[in-house]
Amino acid sequence: MWREEQRRDSPSGALTQLQQVAALCGARYSKPLWCNRDLGDERLQSASALSSQGSQTERGKDVTKAERERRSASLGGTTRSEVFQQQQQDRMRYQGREVDIEGRVRLVMESTLTARDRVGVQDFVLLENYNSEAAFIENLRRRFGENLIYTYIGSVLVSVNPYKELEIYSKQQMERYRGVSFYEISPHIYALSDNTYRAMRTERKDQCILISGESGAGKTEASKKILLYYAVTCPTNDQMPALGERLLQSNPVLEAFGNAKTFRNDNSSRFGKYMDVQFDFRGAPVGGHILNYLLEKSRVIHQNHGERNFHIFYQLLDGGEDDLLTALGLERNPQSYQYLVKGNCPRLSSVSDKNNWKVVMKALSVIGFTEEEVQKLLNIIASVLHLGNTQFGEGEEGETYITTETKITNLTKLLGVDGSALGEALTHKKLTAKGEEMITPLSFEQAVSARDALAKAVYGRTFTWLVEKINQSLALKEEIYHSGKGCSVIGLLDIYGFEWETVQYFDNKIICDLIEEKPQRHHLHSGTYNNFIGLSVYDVVSVTVGEDEECLRPGETCDVSFLEKMEDTLGGHPHFVTHKLANGKTRRVMSREEFRLLHYAGEVNYNVNGFLDKNNDLLNRNLKEVMCQSDNQILSHCFRKEEAIDQKRPEMFKNSLTKLMEILMSKEPSYVRCIKPNDAKQPGRFDEVLVRHQVKYLGLMENLRVRRAGFAYRRRFEAFLQRYKPLCPETWPNWHGRLSDGVSTLVNHLGYKAEEYKLGRSKIFIRFPKTLFNTEDALEAKKPDIGDFDPADVLERLQGEAKYQRIRRAVIVIQSGWRGMKARRRAKRRRQAAELIRRLIKGFIYRHEEFCPENEYFHDHVRYSFLKNLRKNLPKSVLDKSWPTPPPSLIEASDHLRRLHMRNMVAKYCHRVQPEWKKQMMQKVVAKREQINLKVVQTLGSDKVQYGVTVVKYDRRGFKPRPRQLLLTNTFAVLVDRTKIKQRIDYAALRGISVSSLSDGMFVLHMPNEDNKQKGDVVLHCHHVIEVVTKLSMMASKVNYVNISPGSIRFVVARGKEGFIDFIRGSELKVAKGKRGHLLVTAPQINTA
Repeated sequence: MWREEQRRDSPSGALTQLQQVAALCGARYSKPLWCNRDLGDERLQSASALSSQGSQTERGKDVTKAERERRSASLGGTTRSEVFQQQQQDRMRYQGREVDIEGRVRLVMESTLTARDRVGVQDFVLLENYNSEAAFIENLRRRFGENLIYTYIGSVLVSVNPYKELEIYSKQQMERYRGVSFYEISPHIYALSDNTYRAMRTERKDQCILISGESGAGKTEASKKILLYYAVTCPTNDQMPALGERLLQSNPVLEAFGNAKTFRNDNSSRFGKYMDVQFDFRGAPVGGHILNYLLEKSRVIHQNHGERNFHIFYQLLDGGEDDLLTALGLERNPQSYQYLVKGNCPRLSSVSDKNNWKVVMKALSVIGFTEEEVQKLLNIIASVLHLGNTQFGEGEEGETYITTETKITNLTKLLGVDGSALGEALTHKKLTAKGEEMITPLSFEQAVSARDALAKAVYGRTFTWLVEKINQSLALKEEIYHSGKGCSVIGLLDIYGFEWETVQYFDNKIICDLIEEKPQRHHLHSGTYNNFIGLSVYDVVSVTVGEDEECLRPGETCDVSFLEKMEDTLGGHPHFVTHKLANGKTRRVMSREEFRLLHYAGEVNYNVNGFLDKNNDLLNRNLKEVMCQSDNQILSHCFRKEEAIDQKRPEMFKNSLTKLMEILMSKEPSYVRCIKPNDAKQPGRFDEVLVRHQVKYLGLMENLRVRRAGFAYRRRFEAFLQRYKPLCPETWPNWHGRLSDGVSTLVNHLGYKAEEYKLGRSKIFIRFPKTLFNTEDALEAKKPDIGDFDPADVLERLQGEAKYQRIRRAVIVIQSGWRGMKARRRAKRRRQAAELIRRLIKGFIYRHEEFCPENEYFHDHVRYSFLKNLRKNLPKSVLDKSWPTPPPSLIEASDHLRRLHMRNMVAKYCHRVQPEWKKQMMQKVVAKREQINLKVVQTLGSDKVQYGVTVVKYDRRGFKPRPRQLLLTNTFAVLVDRTKIKQRIDYAALRGISVSSLSDGMFVLHMPNEDNKQKGDVVLHCHHVIEVVTKLSMMASKVNYVNISPGSIRFVVARGKEGFIDFIRGSELKVAKGKRGHLLVTAPQINTA
């Protein structure tokens, strides 16, 4: 209802001449406090006040001018007099602002205190009579009269609906509040939004903003402004433009389907909405989620006089194209539909349904609805209107039948269901008794109730689907944030408005109080709030569950029986009262059909008449079965097939409330209290009786008392000292010590008593507003004296300035001479560099020619560069084979240097090798070459393997090759087959080792015949035969027992039997069994050249 920028004072504030004088005099005026005669952006500017102020100012200026002209005669002219005159003019122009040490202009709360009698205080904590409700409301009235609709109660924001547009919501205003301390400038919804956002970023904890108030108090508009602030001021990313647009466009869609005109509000939210805005680690919005609860579905079928159904029905009829209405079977006149005529309010002068229809259609497209989904959605909206026009008749035998068959035809088309089945379900119900199903006809009243229940269910579930669809559009797109670890959340709870009439059925007032009960207690001092504890969540749930059970109870039920059941269930609860349970005094003001609940801020009476009828919206089973078969994808999603089987009533109220409470308890709350100034929605009208009632049930006085239990005023040391330092000679014009010492000196000079203030680590806390008011008044009285200068002092300062100018000119001469010398040196270096570059380029051109003066420098440079690069990139180890590529003229020298360097590294390495290093190296070779099984190592025990190699063992009979591992220890050798030791060969029993003269890799280990443990000699083949034989002979001390046989080798196969290995030359190695039973080995001859 309000938009654009807040009007605030914009004086010129030109201080050019004064700043020049201050600079000449050597004074440091980082903050000209004398010009702080401001009322901030909350100053009352009446014409009489301005004229009176102007006349007094002119008289004061004339006197000052004459006096200063007389005093400045000794200065020899009128120049300084003109300067002082300009100073006075600047003093009058520069009002309403305060300049901080960085030159930024901001308004502060203290600047408004001098006008508190006219525009009130911007924080109720500063009220002197904080226990007076009249003083509280009077402060609201003063601020409302000056279009100051926002006021603080500590950290709580109180907002009064102005019922007119205010220029306080522009982008410039958003930047004005961005990153500014909460109390630094005037109260605003942007200040609360920014404070919540910065708390989320700095504390890394989720936040929520709870917006509450009566219907028409401006809650929905407040939530819109908060979303707009985040969309404009938060950091951006690739998703931000589209996401911000979808967030903003979700509002008109939800308002069209969930808002309606009520008696006191043309755009009243008839559902509760909780929205989460999710931010990434940079603070940029990345997603959102909406939780809706308690849609007022009864409005679909009934409206009180002067009220309307949900906006979307009227928007469709007024703004839809003719072809669309024809396809939906609708006509433009709302009076033609039973669900739209009961309120007798088809048109609104303040609302254009036609224009809003265009806005809603555009918003659906932006959010991501397809044309098919929009059409299905409109089919459902039209079907609700046709349901309302479906009429019934009653036959002679009491049976009910449908008299408007054309409506059934339209419903069949729009809902995508079977027409005969729908007609049957509207006039009959299906019952199950003892496992058997029966279909019984409905009475006329029951048929009407079934029709209305279907209309409410279809609209309510479609609204839930709509919210889910919007959530899909706002959902996080990046997987990193789905875990919840990568994003923070700010929640917005828009508690839909309640209207203070006779409460005929459940009202949102319960929810309003319950949601805020727990967070409010979090901020209260113990013992202060004992008399205001309201009904608990579980008490309300018990009331609603009892209502649901009463609706489902078989037999005749009525509102009185429901009241009796509540008396039995909650009779002992201190917050529940009925006529039967009340005392004599209370009975005189309560009827027998009423019960009373004690809430957070007071008592509310409820009349049970119509409770069960309003609550009883159960669908018949056969109606659910019909809707489950719908061809409309939206309805098939809303009505699940398993729901037709389950007869249990879903506890939607309890589940929604519990889920909402869990969400709110996990976040840090901030509060916005919205107040409606009058019922007529007229700007400038302040109804004190209505406002007092809202102040009471919103608990604002209790909130103020709790806040005033501590200190009324708190500021950081630097801010307090910067503002009030002119009041103390020791702190004026500048304080150079610790801030806390400066503040202590200032308050001692002002005569503060010990009980009036406390000094914290970084802030001063003042208990009583009167102390602050006296300080501000003293500053106001001091301001005229702050800007006065003595002309003699000015002359002294000017003489000092002349001396300073002479010294400055001498310094400039010295500086210019030094800069000239540096420039000449720099020019000489540049000439030398240019000559060097020319020689290099010329040498490069003649590089392939014979050595000559033209390329001499170039070749020298190339050789020098190579040697310099080689020095930095020499190989560091013997294994490093890298070497810089030399130029053609240094190839031979490079090779020589490479060999010398390699020899040098080898020599150094050999000198460093110790005996124990050799053993370690040998073990590394063994471990690297052969992978020995762990089980074999465990079998060998303490005998460590000194050497291992892979061999092939040939059987003594048949010479079949078998892969083995030959492992050498200190005392014996073993042949291993994977994990099993196949044969042990003791070094002491080894008789000899035979090899051939060819490169065949064969060798034989000769064992004694008389040893029963040995089965004969061992025939082996190895690719490293020389290494193996050398290692084995040395470890067994059998160096002299190595035999080289050139033609054949004889070996013992078994006791008394011999075998032969014949060797022949060939092109490649081959081992096979010969014709005579010998082992034939073909191998190339060893190359000895």
